[in-house]
Amino acid sequence: MIRSMTAFANSETQIGSLTINCELRSVNHRYCDISFKLPERLRFLEGGLRNIINAKIKRGKIECCFNYKKHSQNDQLFNINSQAVKALMQTTSKIEALMNQPAGFSALDVLAFAGIQQDAPFDQEILKTTVHTLLANNVDNIINARIREGEKLLVFLEAHCQKMNQYVVRANQRMPQVLLFSRDKLHARINEFVHNPNLERFEQEIVFMMQKLDVTEELERLETHISETLRILNQQEPVGRRLDFLMQEMNREANTLGAKSADKEMTQISIELKVLIEQMREQIQNIE
Repeated sequence: MIRSMTAFANSETQIGSLTINCELRSVNHRYCDISFKLPERLRFLEGGLRNIINAKIKRGKIECCFNYKKHSQNDQLFNINSQAVKALMQTTSKIEALMNQPAGFSALDVLAFAGIQQDAPFDQEILKTTVHTLLANNVDNIINARIREGEKLLVFLEAHCQKMNQYVVRANQRMPQVLLFSRDKLHARINEFVHNPNLERFEQEIVFMMQKLDVTEELERLETHISETLRILNQQEPVGRRLDFLMQEMNREANTLGAKSADKEMTQISIELKVLIEQMREQIQNIE
């Protein structure tokens, strides 16, 4: 089952007086690119969190954001870092001694300095286990979201493959008429050379015409690529890169078919094939 690389998931859990929230956002990317936005309290967990995501997601640009909020009445009192307050006061006293008219400041001013307020301590192992479990569950959530989007992409791509098959069938059905037209054109050229012989030019015309007529290989390769695309779409592992390669190969065959075309309908078939391939390629960019 294919997965989209575009998805979002959000979940939260509670530990002590904190509610911890985890958001995961995923968009398309050639590789697995993970970035974190973590509060200072959780920064020591980044390595383990990265491993959890890497274990289950192989492609996509993943943004992982954690934040927390206090909700207990017991946390209404601020936890003060007394050592930081003492260091701040000693430093400000030295600075004030060098000033002519030092400006005073209040306790509220002190609270605003970084490092003065500190969060209530938690057991690090309990915090680690809680956050890891939260992320693991949220990774499962975003994978399920990617699968749901992938199901929609699967329907779209399979429908386009069927349309492409119909155009290949039309091209094969058109070939006898193209050959008949080319035979008549060749007869006319032969009659022209009978009246005005030029063997070298005649051979060039034959070679050119044979090259223009021979689109059998292109149509066969298109059929093969379409069948391979349908097969890959139902595999379990990530298939985005392989599908992207197949789109390049299909586009090459459709271009060659158009370049060799000596018939209006065959030219139109080539154009329609290229439109379908481009629409598929745009969607495949979002597949893991």
